[in-house]
Amino acid sequence: MHSYREEYKKVLLNYVPEQAVEKVLDLIQEHSILFKIKKSRTTKLGDYRAPHQGSDHQITINNDLNKYSFLITFVHEVAHLVTWNKFKNKALPHGEEWKLEFARLMHPFYTNTIFPDDVLLALKKHFSNVKASTCSDPHLLRILKKYDSSPSVHVEDLSPNSIFTLANGQTFVKGIRLRKRFKCKEVGTNKNYLVSPLAEVLSYETK
Repeated sequence: MHSYREEYKKVLLNYVPEQAVEKVLDLIQEHSILFKIKKSRTTKLGDYRAPHQGSDHQITINNDLNKYSFLITFVHEVAHLVTWNKFKNKALPHGEEWKLEFARLMHPFYTNTIFPDDVLLALKKHFSNVKASTCSDPHLLRILKKYDSSPSVHVEDLSPNSIFTLANGQTFVKGIRLRKRFKCKEVGTNKNYLVSPLAEVLSYETK
């Protein structure tokens, strides 16, 4: 077991704050998690798979997240695991049961020896009304993005009428903001889409 923890520790030091590593290892060991680090996926930051036909609980996290985003995403997925253990399919994926587990599991990490002050403040606000993910909490996402190794350009950063391409290959002309999203016209089809202000831009040109 010692060797197992040491090998995991060497890997985790590259992905989560050093002061959080032992707590993450404890969760992996306690819940017998098959933990995998995956290449970037545009549709999700991480996921959880329940045991099937004798398999272990499996959690995967994208390898391109900064250390704070990686840690929060990991705990998010462990909360799914714990909720599944307690309620199986009787609880909604991001229902009240999951929200309580997510908040409870995050509590030991809620310290300025792990997170910088601005992330801690954003987390406090986040946990006053937990969303399904950090991606659906614009304020927390903006704070976390500050710590990316290569800061991204987002749709909200572009000037009106800019032409931009997203990671999925779609190209748009930026339009007006309608409440929480921008009305953008897809180049080629002229169809209108509502695009998140925090959608990451792969490339762009301004007019």
